[in-house]
Amino acid sequence: MRGTSLNWNDLRFFLAVARAGTISLAGRRTGTDHATVARRIAALEQALGLQLFERNPRGYELTRHGEDILAMANVMETEAIRMEERAAGGRAGISGAIRISAPEGFGNFFLASRIGALAAAYPGLSVEMITIQQIVALSRREADIAVTMTPPPAGTFIVEQLTDYRLFVYGARDYLASQPPIRSRDDLAGCTFIGYVDDLIFTRALNYLGEIRPHLRARVQNSSLHAQLVATLSGAGLCVLPAYIARDEPDLVAVLPEQLSLVRSYFMVADADMAETSQVRLTRRFLRDLLEGTHDFFMGSIE
Repeated sequence: MRGTSLNWNDLRFFLAVARAGTISLAGRRTGTDHATVARRIAALEQALGLQLFERNPRGYELTRHGEDILAMANVMETEAIRMEERAAGGRAGISGAIRISAPEGFGNFFLASRIGALAAAYPGLSVEMITIQQIVALSRREADIAVTMTPPPAGTFIVEQLTDYRLFVYGARDYLASQPPIRSRDDLAGCTFIGYVDDLIFTRALNYLGEIRPHLRARVQNSSLHAQLVATLSGAGLCVLPAYIARDEPDLVAVLPEQLSLVRSYFMVADADMAETSQVRLTRRFLRDLLEGTHDFFMGSIE
């Protein structure tokens, strides 16, 4: 039985919980504390006279009534966002948090120096970046958007290719000067290679060395791309590095660039249920715009 009138703002919290699955994550995304979210959900259920969620140890799951309300609330949110954006040049009503997961290379060497523009454009938005070396599960809401080298094989995701990028084998000038000349792939057998820790390679896209030369293995291993870069600059050996990272290091020289290069891709992935929320939609647009005209930057040069 209805005890209070409906507060339309409570639908915003309802949508956040329905998409996040937990009160705490919904609070982070809406920029409020979890107690406020729980209170607003309770108020909405009381106003409607319906139970919208089943509470369980895993979080909040929609009831049949909740599923019905979700369909209507999604339409209302879309129209409300359109009105707000039209009234204020596309920047009104954007608040809460957006969490972006990205590989270390893309996140630290490209996105980190550019992400401030997103925060500056939307003062009410908190921008979070995860650059740990692992696959983040969008389905478990560990991130809102993932930049990845390997698209998910299944699930309800929206996947867009952002860019290809090229990798070469690099060595420091002093290291190369101290070694016998490298004139072919066979000459690589006598070189020390730097690479990822074998049993911590979390995606096949990072397993480079077998493509450079069969049975090639890194003797100096590190889970961090930045640490591999530093080790290469110090003269510890050769390393496969993205060209857009090595381009800023004049002491690095590409080895046999006409023969030895790899191409990988970056994809942007979002859960379909979250893709049309205001934070995710504008961040996807921001990343697409950011990658416009960057083909030469990411593909490098063999000069």
